[in-house]
Amino acid sequence: MLILALDTATPAVTAGLVRLVDGAEPEQVAARVTVDPRAHGELLTPHVLDAVADAGVTLADVAAVVVGTGPGPYTGLRAGLVTGAALAHSLGVPAYPVCTLDALATDVDGPAVVVTDARRREVYWATYDERGQRADGPNVGPRADVPEVAGATLVDHAQPSPLGLVRAAVDEIRAGANPAR
Repeated sequence: MLILALDTATPAVTAGLVRLVDGAEPEQVAARVTVDPRAHGELLTPHVLDAVADAGVTLADVAAVVVGTGPGPYTGLRAGLVTGAALAHSLGVPAYPVCTLDALATDVDGPAVVVTDARRREVYWATYDERGQRADGPNVGPRADVPEVAGATLVDHAQPSPLGLVRAAVDEIRAGANPAR
């Protein structure tokens, strides 16, 4: 099954396709990422179309959509949410919302502290335990408020990959669960 993954909660515009096969780890098939905090609305649809073309498939081959829900600046975030919802609706497939910080945490083995830019000298952050489960957050505030967690990997101002977005929703997708609202 092919999953379309989108995120616009960070300065990056992210779109890609991930293949999900029973019993196997998700595999990223194609991705388009551009870091430009002012171009989410302009670049997201072309990135989706380019990723689909790079994968040699059509949008009709997509079985689900995963969309990063932030936290993030409203203007960029709404471009991803609206695009993901519209594509899922038009394709007749489920749309799975995932916390963008959770998607970033999937790239870490063990405890983590994930931090992204909230602008105005603030950051969004969340902490994750050794199993990768969110222990606290998401929170927003000054950088000085971000806790130091002994032994935790710091993921600082990164953008999620399509693979990370799907990993954050993989259990729900595989279970065929109704997406959270």
